[in-house]
Parts: sequence; C-alpha cells; structure tokens
Amino acid sequence: MDKIVQGKRILLTFDVEDWFQVENFKEYIPFSSWQTKELRVKSNTLQILDILDSITADIRATFFVLGWIAERCPDLVREIQKRGHEVASHGFNHHLCYNQSEDDLRYDLKKSKELLENITGEEIMGYRAPSFSITDNALRIIREVGFLYDSSYNSYEGHGRYGSFQLPKNQKPNQPLYTLSPLFYEIPVSNLRLGNKVIPWGGGGYFRLLPFFIYHAGVQRVLNQKNSFVFYMHPWEIDPEQPRVSEAKSFYRFRHYINIESAKRKLVKLIKCNDKKSFLTCRSFIASCGKS
Repeated sequence: MDKIVQGKRILLTFDVEDWFQVENFKEYIPFSSWQTKELRVKSNTLQILDILDSITADIRATFFVLGWIAERCPDLVREIQKRGHEVASHGFNHHLCYNQSEDDLRYDLKKSKELLENITGEEIMGYRAPSFSITDNALRIIREVGFLYDSSYNSYEGHGRYGSFQLPKNQKPNQPLYTLSPLFYEIPVSNLRLGNKVIPWGGGGYFRLLPFFIYHAGVQRVLNQKNSFVFYMHPWEIDPEQPRVSEAKSFYRFRHYINIESAKRKLVKLIKCNDKKSFLTCRSFIASCGKS
C-alpha cells in the first residue's frame, strides 16, 4: 500500500522512447522507417536505472513507456518494474493526441495499456501524451479507458505542440494535482512562474540548456511554493553517441542535441542536491496527497 509522505516531494519521470521517434524528426524519419533504425533505448534506460540505484535505494520514479518500444523490449519493461519503479503508458505509436480521431486514440491507449499490463502482470494506472498533446477530449477518453491519472499538462504556452485543458471549477490554477473527476487526476509537469509569466522548467531540453545552479534554484522555488516538483526526461537525452539527423532543421538539431553530452552528470547532480527530499512515483504521489 502506498504511504502518505510528508515534506517536499520530487517526481522523476522518464518518457521511454528512442532517438528516432521524437516529434522534431518526424519530417525526416517517417513512422514506416522506424523498424530500420538502431534501437538504443534499452541501453540508455538501463543507464538511468543504474544511476537511480547507485545514489540511493529510496528513489522511485515513473517510466512512461511507449508501446512500440515495449513490444520490442518487454524485458526492459520488466526490469523497470523489478527495480521498484512505476511502469506507465506513453501511448503506442507516439502520435499526437489531437491529430488522432477519437477511435484511433482510444485504440492506441487501450493497445498500450493492455500490452504493458500483459508484460508486468499489474494494472497500468498512468498515461502521458506524446509532446504533451493533451486536450479535454483526450482526457475524457483516457479516463474512459481506465487510467487513474494523466501527466500531460504543460502550462508553458510558448511551445506550439503542447496541448491544454479546461481547469476544473473551484480548483485554483498552478496546482501540483488536479482532481478531474472521482478517481481521475492530472499531474502537471512543473514550470516556474514569475509574476504572470510561465517559464518552462520541467526538464527535457530546458534542463539541458540552463546552467545547473540556475536550474536548481528554480526547482527549489517551485518546491517551496508547491512542496512538489515534476521532472521529465527521455533516455536519448543521455546518449551523445546516438545517430545524428543531419538533414533536420538547425533549430530542431539545436533543441535535440544541446548539452546532450553533460545531461547524465547533470541528472546525477540534480538528484544528489535533493537527497533530503522524497522521490515518489506518480501513483504514490497521488496517494501522498490523500487521494485513492
């Protein structure tokens, strides 16, 4: 049973997809060619698992696994589970939610959920949309499929692909957890709010771009405001040896490869600098908030 945890809490979340599946490269690497690409996600994810194990046995993280990856690497999914972390869904084919019909989205969600449950033998409770492409309609379908929570809301409005949703009535904005309906919750990615401005701070390229002392200070500010911080990262972000997509636009290459060679060390530093905090899975975080 999940226990209620007091104090400041950090949710480390990892979107388990490979280097050739990112949205910035879809124009250059079509879905039909994925099977011909080098799979590096297993090695990179195992490195992340080893990092978490090496620092402290008390770290628990959530891994949102793409169904396409799980189908080819079921042993990796089992290893995540074996090491005490939460396995959640990143959908199946990494298609953006708002680009799919309701039937296609429902099929994608069910297929990924059922596959991961067959591999782990446990109910899969969480979902994160590719590129945070959430909508009110998508949330309705996610709930109908049987997930306990979604973690796809990114409040930063300066990114063209991020989705949004209608905040529940009688719930304040900028909360660490939203109750969308009985037994269905939203865990938003953490951003830094300065006045009326939202600055992207949850992880990914923003984590790699900023000097660590600045990033760490922002994390502490969010923790002081909310008592929790939701961090996200992809396994390919610690892999400087991955194949280069040289034909991609320079801006896309910059976003994908910026400081990729130092990201692993930075992740270790982030965890060590917060060693007095509680590192929870998304599911445990919901329980720590007194929810079912």
